[in-house]
Amino acid sequence: MRITRLSTTVLLFAITGYFLLPVWWLIVSATKSKGDLFGGNGFWFGSDLHLADNVRSVFTHSDGAFPRWILNSLLYSAGGAAAATLIAAMAGYALAKYPFRGREGLFAVIIGAVLIPPPLLALPLYLLASSTGIVNTYWSVLIPSVVTPFGVYLARVYAASSVPDELIDAARMDGAGDLRIFFTVALRLMSPALVTIFLFQFVGIWNNFFLPLMMLADDKLWPLTLGLYFWNSQLRDQPWYDLVVTGSLISVVPLVIAFIVLQRHWRSGLAAGSLKA
Repeated sequence: MRITRLSTTVLLFAITGYFLLPVWWLIVSATKSKGDLFGGNGFWFGSDLHLADNVRSVFTHSDGAFPRWILNSLLYSAGGAAAATLIAAMAGYALAKYPFRGREGLFAVIIGAVLIPPPLLALPLYLLASSTGIVNTYWSVLIPSVVTPFGVYLARVYAASSVPDELIDAARMDGAGDLRIFFTVALRLMSPALVTIFLFQFVGIWNNFFLPLMMLADDKLWPLTLGLYFWNSQLRDQPWYDLVVTGSLISVVPLVIAFIVLQRHWRSGLAAGSLKA
């Protein structure tokens, strides 16, 4: 029994190290100068800490393009995730609580859409955007981001289990309409699932690269992923290694903040949902 626990602990520590080692390398590398990046131990700090200088260079390089890319990523991620969460909640709630002909078939199509890799949809999305004239605009990235089949699936499963039919019937007897019931009752009971959907969609949009690459030609509209890719592609001509590494570290910070903040609401929402259900 003791050997089993020891082996399990060792395995978990090994898995943790496997995932945290690249993060540690990124943190350490962001504090180094260009010379220290290629000299000495790659997993330890250099002779001097250059983090402040590297951060200053990132935010001032290319006429301050990096802050604009951060704002673009926040716009795409927060706006797209919020709209996607609301649409997924409405669709999942309708599929769970409103019987209609073809409901199960429609849900099966949504489940099938979960299995389609997003890069396969990039070209059809580009053709649709080109035909409507929204290529190289914010809408070309925002509109595809509001669709999340996995979010609809999760919202339906959670609505079916956390929103009692008796509560809906009682609200209708009190004179509440369907929209009022959804926004005042169902959304509160579904809050843990909605936070999860928002978080997954936020991370997915923030890390999205292929769709902005196809849709956006103007660098003022680029998200962080595309901007860092452009800087990385210039390494053959100009030594921008410190900019790419430090920019990559900064790009992770909003994701960490989102996980920490939303995890707190997710836990409290779970407790509240369990009591109300």
